[in-house]
Amino acid sequence: MAHSESLFRSLDRWAIGLSGICLAHCLATAVLLGVASALGGILSSPLIHEGGLALALVFGIVAMGRGIFTHGYMMPPAIGSLGLGVMAGALTLPHGEGEILATLIGVGLLALGHDLNRRAVI
Repeated sequence: MAHSESLFRSLDRWAIGLSGICLAHCLATAVLLGVASALGGILSSPLIHEGGLALALVFGIVAMGRGIFTHGYMMPPAIGSLGLGVMAGALTLPHGEGEILATLIGVGLLALGHDLNRRAVI
């Protein structure tokens, strides 16, 4: 009889543990979905995109300008500028009409320009 009581107590402990896991799962899901929803609205704001482009312009001017004076090559800033232009053009496109692709191409070109600038030697 003692063995079956021990088994039932173990089952109760497992059931309580499973209920706790279920509770944690439900709460975490609700919180994560709420946070993801809020971040989705914030991250899709035009201000985020315009601010990102402004930062890219500042970093591009400083880094590429320093590169021109250091190594004298014009190809890195030319490619980087093309990337910045494509990124700026992407801001004019409506969502869902190629703006993501244009942004990715622009970011890739800008990164390539920065990489070429970094690798350039005198």
